[in-house]
Amino acid sequence: MEIVILPDPDAVARTAADIIQASLENGHAVLGLATGSTPLGTYAELIRRHRDEGLSFADAEAFTLDEYLGLPAEHPESYRSVIRREFTDSVDFPDGAIHSLDGEAPEPEAEAARYEAAISAAGGIDVQILGIGTDGHVGFNEPMSSLASRTRIKTLTEQTRRDNARFFPSPEDVPHHVLTQGLATIREARHLLLIGLGEAKAPAIAAAVEGPLAAGCPASALQLHPHTTVLVDEGAASRLEHRGYYQYTLQKKPTWQSF
Repeated sequence: MEIVILPDPDAVARTAADIIQASLENGHAVLGLATGSTPLGTYAELIRRHRDEGLSFADAEAFTLDEYLGLPAEHPESYRSVIRREFTDSVDFPDGAIHSLDGEAPEPEAEAARYEAAISAAGGIDVQILGIGTDGHVGFNEPMSSLASRTRIKTLTEQTRRDNARFFPSPEDVPHHVLTQGLATIREARHLLLIGLGEAKAPAIAAAVEGPLAAGCPASALQLHPHTTVLVDEGAASRLEHRGYYQYTLQKKPTWQSF
């Protein structure tokens, strides 16, 4: 893991956008897109670069991380709708290039298998954007998820439902079940980009980065990946025991070495 401590969310967004832009400029890129509030700054920066600097997504495609089970695709809080509203409709992805799980699939297990096959057929994901929950979940892999899990159905914890209730008319409207890429699926991406913002995420970031590898903190599974970049602001970094070392290594990073 490379831990990058930045002064504020804007600096995190710019650095994340730099990493994604570098992937786009390498040729055909397959991006993994997370929803939620954490990546919104990154998406806003990518949209700005598309509009002001000509950054193009015309040779890219993308896969979303997860989806609520039972929500129709046109529901405003389905992740298919959210990612299009917050990001992809504002740039130039080709038609049909945004792949999402079907929350209304009559056979969810078959839909999970279909999605795994689609990622594989696309050649795998080049850069996977990830947020982190206050309990250490990534995607909708809740605590005690198998570290070897594939795309599947998961039951949300009440904590996650409470955290997401702000997006729905009432807490009772938050679905109990989801389809999500599994931890093993996520780890097959070539580059993992984990973003953490604010002091509320500090305990989860510390557990994921410096704690033991444990199902109790699903994000700790990212320690097993050979190319994980963790971008955090000062608040999210506040519980890191070795933050001085991370800052030192960033200062001494060779000029030729990219993220």
